[in-house]
Amino acid sequence: MAKGSPITKVTQLRGKKIAAIKGTDPYFFLLQSLKAAGLAGTDVEVVNLQHADGKTALERGDVDAWAGLDPLMAQSQIESGSTLIHREPAFNSYGFLNAREDFIKEHPELVQAVADTYERARTWVGEHPDETVAPLAREAKLAPEVAGVVLKERTEVGLSPVPGAEQRAVLERILPTLVEENQVRSEAEARAALDSLFEPAFAQKASSS
Repeated sequence: MAKGSPITKVTQLRGKKIAAIKGTDPYFFLLQSLKAAGLAGTDVEVVNLQHADGKTALERGDVDAWAGLDPLMAQSQIESGSTLIHREPAFNSYGFLNAREDFIKEHPELVQAVADTYERARTWVGEHPDETVAPLAREAKLAPEVAGVVLKERTEVGLSPVPGAEQRAVLERILPTLVEENQVRSEAEARAALDSLFEPAFAQKASSS
């Protein structure tokens, strides 16, 4: 919420304007949060704005709330006094490394090298959270305070990097919304794609050494 907003909980969002990009993780987070609070997506007005534009709209007072993501969300909190009124990690979808099936078949060694690199980074960040702040701030051009919030409060490196049942459960939960809003051609096609979506072998083999 913007600095000074009287809204402190999700149930107070009925009838309000909320910035979010349809089809993105923050949008699905918003819908799940509304449902958990006894509200429906139709109880609010979703203003379809790109992430950075949503941040600006919130800070200018053009919308009542913004379903955002980091590091923009942390920036708004630290630099503009915005407040975070609801956080539920279970409503977030997972980040994935994506590759075409033909590329995986033709270049498995490259795919494994990328998975190994990510595993080394994940392990190092978990062991050196304080030392990770400075390089993140430098490379992402963030204030150190913002980078610190993103890494220490919002980044979970302890989760298993192997895609499987937990990730599928999240996508299953948002699938009806994808169908309702015509973001997929059909539920049958979406479920068929979901059945072949994950390739855990590379993450299972990934080495941090």
